Amino acid sequence: MATIPHPPSTGPALQTRRPLIVTAEQHILQQQQKHFPEAGGTFSELLASIALATKMIQAKVRSAGLLDILGSAGERNVQGEVQQKLDVYANQALLECLGQRDTVAVLVSEENEEPVTFGRAPETGKYVIFFDPLDGSSNIDVNVSVGTIFSVFRRPPGSEVNSAVLQPGSKQVAAGYVVYGSSTMLVYTTGQGVFGFTLDPGIGAYVLSHENLRMPDHGSTYSVNEAQSDSFPDVYQNFLTGLRTGALRREYSSRYVGSLVADFHRTLLKGGVFLYPPTKGYPSGKLRLLYEANPLAFIAEQAGGSATDGERRIVEIQPHEIHQRTPLVFGSSAEVEEFQRCYKHDSKTARTSTSA
Repeated sequence: MATIPHPPSTGPALQTRRPLIVTAEQHILQQQQKHFPEAGGTFSELLASIALATKMIQAKVRSAGLLDILGSAGERNVQGEVQQKLDVYANQALLECLGQRDTVAVLVSEENEEPVTFGRAPETGKYVIFFDPLDGSSNIDVNVSVGTIFSVFRRPPGSEVNSAVLQPGSKQVAAGYVVYGSSTMLVYTTGQGVFGFTLDPGIGAYVLSHENLRMPDHGSTYSVNEAQSDSFPDVYQNFLTGLRTGALRREYSSRYVGSLVADFHRTLLKGGVFLYPPTKGYPSGKLRLLYEANPLAFIAEQAGGSATDGERRIVEIQPHEIHQRTPLVFGSSAEVEEFQRCYKHDSKTARTSTSA
């Protein structure tokens, strides 16, 4: 006679078992209930809208070689850079998904010269969001990883647009990025650690894959566009020489993708240091403070790393305009601290030479 199996236990052991998967939306709600139990859920809905927009973008990226979505759109953005067709699509996806939320007061994009506002009262329009809709888009035609970067601030009570958008990075309440590569991965922080989610195409959801990400204390790679090194300030050249010659007591390899999100993602997981110095062409640096440097600096610090412009933490910089540029050095604490020591030493030497 066949044995009838007993039904699964419904006791305490089953009730406390971890779920098979945790989606990004579930995780955001769990974090909100744990750290901000008084919140009403609007912030979670905001991040869900960002996740939706990035799923739309990744669908286009994955089929870029099959659709008429590759190549230039024939226009230049406010940065003077040639817009790619995917730039335009990604920007529109984020504007539409986020603009429908009453909680959004202002959107600031790399692709728009001015902030996008909705005239919402402070009691409803609570958040200001910055984003680079498709970082590294010039690489899309050669199938190199690209990404989306975002940063979220609260709107100061009763503030006008200018004061709402020109806040230092230390005021961020959330930041993240999505890397569209061999898999699509969302990484975000709300100041309570860094978490990574991989998009499962089978169910169309971001699933928790990297819990409490920590950047290694030191690494073995450096990332910089060495073709431009002759135009770097002396402190950067001296630091790079130390990395190449082993003067910093470790052997380093060079790894540079040229897509900021991809270079950051590798550094987050593997450690090391990334540098984008000032150059003759970009004496203030090339990367944008509000929607590139600030969010990545926030994530780096939450993961145990560091981010600086040489003189100060990136998140301490007071912005004066929305497309402001900055030098950027981020990575493992050991490498960034060594760079800052070099920077202070060279600055002190330069001041001594000038006074003499």
